[in-house]
Order: sequence, then structure tokens, then C-alpha cells
Amino acid sequence: MTNWIATNYIEIFGAVAGIIYVFLEIRQNIWLWPVGIVTSAVYIYVFFTGKLYADMSLQGYYLAISLAGWYWWLRGSGRRAHVSSEALAKEEGSGQEGKRRGGEGEIGRGGDDEKVKGRGGEGERPGDEETEGLKVTRLTLITGIILAIVFVVLYGLMWFVLDGLTDSPVPQWDSFITSLSIVATWMLARKIYEHWFLWIIVNTTAAILFFTRGLFPTVVLYFIYLVMSFAGLKAWKHSNN
Repeated sequence: MTNWIATNYIEIFGAVAGIIYVFLEIRQNIWLWPVGIVTSAVYIYVFFTGKLYADMSLQGYYLAISLAGWYWWLRGSGRRAHVSSEALAKEEGSGQEGKRRGGEGEIGRGGDDEKVKGRGGEGERPGDEETEGLKVTRLTLITGIILAIVFVVLYGLMWFVLDGLTDSPVPQWDSFITSLSIVATWMLARKIYEHWFLWIIVNTTAAILFFTRGLFPTVVLYFIYLVMSFAGLKAWKHSNN
């Protein structure tokens, strides 16, 4: 057992980091992105040694999309966050009333939710306002059609390249997992709820494929991914309501 761990410690580390990544994804915690960067770097090596070249390339894509997702989640909608007059009343205390004019926003206590989010009734300098975080959205028909076309094109191109130019033993399945994962990760970066359905398909297929390749710690990882995908589906649906 000790020898096996010593031989596979890199893959085990990647599996543990991957589990942490999905847990943070379910929680919509922005730290999933730096953890994802570490996980992807580890699996570039793991998939290279396992001759799963499309999956190795996918990890490079994950590195890039993790940076983009990190930015999108931080930036959010780009709009200033709003707070209701009731919330302001609780923070400022009943009986207090006033406005501060000048600068970019006003903090007020009228009946029509005023401009910017205040904390404890204290004044804020212009430019200190917080922006809304990126919210969970549903997949639109147009976006779904575009993503479906992207998937088909990627799948066909990758299958052609892997089958003709590499020694990959499973080009069709490697291409399928990679193409669908690219689409799902982009949807995650944009916080589109339906990306969980794609992960369920990806994780099921990947667990079977990696079992045939003898990557047993990764099989366990993807089985855990599969279970956590159902948990994420439920959690994100609740946050979308």
C-alpha cells in the first residue's frame, strides 16, 4: 500500500484537489478557481503519462478558463449592488433619517430603494460601492443552440486529430469527454445552472474510461464528482429560485 501511494502520489494529490474544487463549486465559492488551476496543472501530467492527450489538452483549457471565470465571478454583473430601504433601516436604526448628496451615489431611506449599498449607515466615498456578484442564470435557447454547435464541431475535430495523428487507444471517448467538458466549464464560468447536467454525463463516461486505463484514483475521483454533481444540481436550483 505504501509503495502504491509513493508511486501514485501526484495523481492522489490531484484527486483530492479535484474533490475540494467541486465542493467549492457547489458552494459557489470563488476560491474554486485557484484550486482548479492547481488541479489542472497536476492532471496535465497525469493524462500525459496515461496517453489521454485530449484530456491533457482539456486541462490547459481549464487553466485559461479558470482565470476568466475568476475574473467574471469577481466582476459580477458590473452593476452596483442594491439594498432595500428596510435593510437600511435595520442597519441605521429606527428614527434616523438623512441623505448624503454629492459623489456618485446617494444613501437614503426613502420608499423607493435608493442607489447604493450602505454598511451600518456610514457614509461611503465615491467609488467604494460594491458590485453585484454574478448570479445563477438559466440556459437560453439561443445560447444552447450555439453551445451544441460548438460541441459537435469540437468533437469532430478532436476525434479526427486523435484518431489520425496520435496513438490514443480511445479517440472517440477521449474527444467526447473533452468537448463536453469544454462547454460545461464555460457554462460554469458564466454560472449557467444547466452545466450540472453536462457534468453528470461527463463524469459517468470518464469514470468508465479511466477504469479501462487503470487510473483507479481518478476513477474514484470521478465517481465522487458524479455524486457531487447531483448535489450541485440541487443546490444551484435552490439558489436560482
